[in-house]
Amino acid sequence: MNYYELKLAITPDTEVNRDVISAVFAEIGFESFVASEKGLDAYIPETFYDKDAIAEALENLPLPDIKVDYQAEWIPDKNWNEEWEKNFFRPIIIDKQVVIHSSFHKDIPSLPYDIVIDPKMAFGTGHHYTTALMVSYLLELDLQDKSFLDMGCGTAVLAILAAKRGARPVTAIDIDHWAYENAMENIQLNHTPEIRVNKGDAALLGKDSYAVIFANINRNILLNDIPVYAGCMQPDANLFLSGFYREDMAIIQEKCKSEQLAFVGFKEENNWVAMQFRK
Repeated sequence: MNYYELKLAITPDTEVNRDVISAVFAEIGFESFVASEKGLDAYIPETFYDKDAIAEALENLPLPDIKVDYQAEWIPDKNWNEEWEKNFFRPIIIDKQVVIHSSFHKDIPSLPYDIVIDPKMAFGTGHHYTTALMVSYLLELDLQDKSFLDMGCGTAVLAILAAKRGARPVTAIDIDHWAYENAMENIQLNHTPEIRVNKGDAALLGKDSYAVIFANINRNILLNDIPVYAGCMQPDANLFLSGFYREDMAIIQEKCKSEQLAFVGFKEENNWVAMQFRK
């Protein structure tokens, strides 16, 4: 698949500004973001590239006193693992229990859970706050022989960790073709063949039921899909949601309450939030 790369020069170039721009650009089809010296490099499939949508997104950024310039370049299909390596994708350790790294990394620390992720263009290396928050939640759960759904799986890092912690069966779903293929590859790398990967959205859930559901997507998709999640949750099942900001918590909580899902608690890092609900 061919892509467009946008080199975004952000002034001031802060972590918060990068995170907000990543979230806004994800809404218009951008799939991956890499920090650069001046801001971000953002990637979008050629079929979704829309100059007007980009201009509108930049015009309506919810950030005061920010300037964003960009240059766009068409990029033919390539080896994205090499691209990530060149862009310094480094191993990440979460809660001193999980190390997430790529196959090209050496001298990896020995921790209870070792996860190999060759990310290509899929989101979910663990470097973003939302992935790390969800991993932290996942480590607290008793997953032994419990059915698990990783919705919007990206690289399938959450599904892989769930399988390593004893969840059975494990299902991973993503609508993006790159994510689907990358999830399949990462599952092989981690020797977790018990994970079933499907390409699509919440409409695939049907009559399946789960004891634990993790959905790390974005606010609007979550609001649309929460009723579907509620419908396939077993009694006393837990739902974990992330991909949004602290200021979005109220509307997420209200939607879950309307589906008889009780709010349990939340984790926060740099204004990004993960929330837990129970049926």
